[in-house]
Amino acid sequence: MTEPIHRILIVDDDPDILRLLDLRLQTAGYDVETATSAEKALALAAANKPHLVVTDMRMGGMSGMALFETLHQSDPGLPVIILTAHGTIPEAVEATRRGVFSFLTKPFDSKDLLQQVADALRISQPGNDDVDEDVNAWRAEFVSRSPHIESMLHQAKMAASSDASILILGESGTGKELLARAIHRASPRRKKPFVAINCGAVPEALLESELFGHSRGSFTGATRDHKGLFQAAEGGTIFLDEIGDMPLPLQVKILRVLQEKVIRPVGATNFIPVDTRIVSATHRNLTEMMASGEFREDLYYRLNVVTLELPPLAERREDIPLLANHFLTNCAKRYGKEVHSFSPDAIELLVSAPWPGNIRQLQNIIEQAVVLSTTPLITSSLLQKGMNWRRAGDGILPFDEARRNFERDYLSRLLKATNGNVAQAARLAQRNRTEFYKLLDRHELVPANFKPES
Repeated sequence: MTEPIHRILIVDDDPDILRLLDLRLQTAGYDVETATSAEKALALAAANKPHLVVTDMRMGGMSGMALFETLHQSDPGLPVIILTAHGTIPEAVEATRRGVFSFLTKPFDSKDLLQQVADALRISQPGNDDVDEDVNAWRAEFVSRSPHIESMLHQAKMAASSDASILILGESGTGKELLARAIHRASPRRKKPFVAINCGAVPEALLESELFGHSRGSFTGATRDHKGLFQAAEGGTIFLDEIGDMPLPLQVKILRVLQEKVIRPVGATNFIPVDTRIVSATHRNLTEMMASGEFREDLYYRLNVVTLELPPLAERREDIPLLANHFLTNCAKRYGKEVHSFSPDAIELLVSAPWPGNIRQLQNIIEQAVVLSTTPLITSSLLQKGMNWRRAGDGILPFDEARRNFERDYLSRLLKATNGNVAQAARLAQRNRTEFYKLLDRHELVPANFKPES
């Protein structure tokens, strides 16, 4: 198994301490980035998400605690270690109560530092001891550089190591079943079956039999005993997609499975024990359904021990070029077409579009373009044949409409979407390059940090 290289971001306005920390951690085999201010750290984290942050408590400008709170707004699972002088120990103790992983007093002992770092990474980056594949194989189907997706996948991996029920929320086409399969692959159950069923696609009269099985003679046509999907998924994971469409009578029986770990096939008198982890998903608002009596409250709280939410594609635009090229490569191979890239205006069109159908819609449009393409290059005009909208201005807002407190996020998304190409990013923001560079400087965003790693 290949050992993962953990990326650590160090923040301190004292250059001597920064150099010392950098040396100690690099010698220990970590990939280290340094920042002399919290503001610069936020810019670096936006470009390249760290696995751990080590920061001084008191610095000029934003404090280490303010940095922690800002980072945790977008990534609650990111561990942060605070460095503090003796006089600020009470502040550091309070910080740990608010979610900071730990604190070290200056001058710090190198062994203590390395132990704290190792502990933070072990807890926040759980691994499976018997995994013999590549460390990221479980999430190989997720093509992303979005901080939101990376944070969500981090939480998914932590949840996968437990047996807790997981509820996945998200619009249609965002990849809920893809995430469920990734969770199964990251779990101790990965060598057992993964079974998926769309609860809204099976008629109510057949759904109970599909899930729990039936006994011979239990209804007309039942000529033999039939094992249901819960038994088929024994020891593994069952994925109940569109759980919000499940009829109320069956919700009671799913609740029994969660509470008592038993099922009763249709027409049977005996209960059968099952060992199956339940992952469910829906695009519906279950809170509103509970209020209207369409969904059981007790089942809701049993299903969502852990809740993961997949953002719509419009909220992860930095991933659109990556996804588009991924689909292009796969489709060109499948159809035997010599199509290998998009024109710049095609990429801008894709990044700007609203995408009401999310990733599924993007994949469909790329596939259609590959099939119809007569040249190696896909242009915007070819893409528009498969789109039911014009070149939309409601996807990415002009920069002056974006709120000031979202400037950094807005700019970093543009740079990620264009792989650090300032000219393209400036066009999307409707600003000239000189003005755009000033905006980047204001937030200490370096375009080179957003270019793909070789």
